[in-house]
Amino acid sequence: MNKIRVSAVSYTNTKPFVYGLQHSGILDRIDLSLDIPSDCAAKVISDEADLGLIPVAALLSIPEYHIISDFCIGADGPVDSVFLFSEKPVDEIRSVSLDAQSRTSNGLARVLLKYHWKVEPVFVGPGEESDAFVEIGDRTFGKKGKYPFVYDLAESWKSYCGLPFVFAAWTSNKPLDAGFVAAFNEALAYGLEHRQEVLKDLPVHPAFDLEDYLYHKLDFNLTEKKRSALEKYLALLKTV
Repeated sequence: MNKIRVSAVSYTNTKPFVYGLQHSGILDRIDLSLDIPSDCAAKVISDEADLGLIPVAALLSIPEYHIISDFCIGADGPVDSVFLFSEKPVDEIRSVSLDAQSRTSNGLARVLLKYHWKVEPVFVGPGEESDAFVEIGDRTFGKKGKYPFVYDLAESWKSYCGLPFVFAAWTSNKPLDAGFVAAFNEALAYGLEHRQEVLKDLPVHPAFDLEDYLYHKLDFNLTEKKRSALEKYLALLKTV
């Protein structure tokens, strides 16, 4: 039987899922790779992977996509790892440098700047000189105190529309066997149930509370509210 090719994100926010895939018995049915979000999306789009933890903005680039899991990377309030860092208050921002690693967070910044904060800055490439920049993932840990103005994009999204946010969803580019999907969901649930074991293996970040992050800042359940938020985000993304 051919193994299902699975691309998972290599950030800390995905470690519980990876733990579940590696320790629940499904590993002999999958070919697992760990990638940055943009590469995870690219692999599913190009059919180098059958299934991935896809940044949701990339769903617009997949002709036939199937969200196959009850779980996601989401937040219902501050997420503490997706930020707009700025030298100026948001209403004075005139230029924003985007993050090379995730189109979803770049898109979220664009949506919020236009519709929530009512500003339309120029967007420039990663590392280019700008008033503000988008940054995601482990690179942001401990950085909140280093910039004059810091905007948590998940928190800002909830302020804007009252909904949680979905950053990434387990998505396939083809229908998958129902038995496999059930086993895959069980593996993800197993990982979430063993977050304490995951924490033991993570490097210590003196300025960042990893336990609070994995248990309280991240919200892993793909609820109906999150599905509604996802549809709203995708609709707005098409307009920016």
